Amino acid sequence: MTSPVSAPVLSRRPSPVAAVANSFTLAWRSVLKIKTNPEDLFGLLLQPIMYLILFTYVFGGAISGGTHRYLQFSLPGILVLSVVFATMGTGMMLSQDIATGVFDRFRALPIVRWAPLAGAILGDLVRYVISIGITLGFGVVLGFRFQTSAAAVTAGCLLLVAFSFAMCWMSALLGVIVKSAQGVQLYGFLFMFPLVFGSNILTASNTMPGWLQAFVKVNPVTYLTDAERALLTGGPAATAVERSLLWAAGIFVVFAPLAVAAYRRRTA
Repeated sequence: MTSPVSAPVLSRRPSPVAAVANSFTLAWRSVLKIKTNPEDLFGLLLQPIMYLILFTYVFGGAISGGTHRYLQFSLPGILVLSVVFATMGTGMMLSQDIATGVFDRFRALPIVRWAPLAGAILGDLVRYVISIGITLGFGVVLGFRFQTSAAAVTAGCLLLVAFSFAMCWMSALLGVIVKSAQGVQLYGFLFMFPLVFGSNILTASNTMPGWLQAFVKVNPVTYLTDAERALLTGGPAATAVERSLLWAAGIFVVFAPLAVAAYRRRTA
């Protein structure tokens, strides 16, 4: 009489290689969601274009005396604005997936527990790259001209992706602890709005009142905008790039562990 075949025992702790593979597999799922969701795709494509048209032609003449001159100043800032606001989508989609039970299904799979969270964030990096490409491409159509080398422009894009990667962990934390996607959008907007517009994205900080200048000067979005302007249109970039990277590292170190811990509690 043959003995019954026992079911294979799955490892409780997958290897680092398997964990990375799980994360990239689920990241591909996030990328496919962009393709299969027309509303999300249209928003991703049209939002940067609307920012460029509205800010350039509404503020250009009043602030710089002409739209072309203002576009050279504002496009790096609008690039930062588009990508930083896009990080809110990470938390909204996480909250929606958790609420609809998608992450409960992931728990039944032989994957590392944090892979769905990491996969969602890695997949959203594709969204940021698309947003950067649309903003730069349409900016060139409107008349923006790069005044630095291809290497500097590439460095500016990579810096923006690195900073947005850190910021999306803040959004992920909101997505895990807030019960609905609408709540994530509300709280995210309340936090992002002063951070983004309380900076030098759209106008020089020396035109602002003193109390606001004090905030603008220590705002990480200001450092990032200064770095993007230097890398795209010229000027000293080392200090702004260094401070942007330090802020990105600090945000990641603080919020990534918090997001992972909150995710584990939510999906336990």
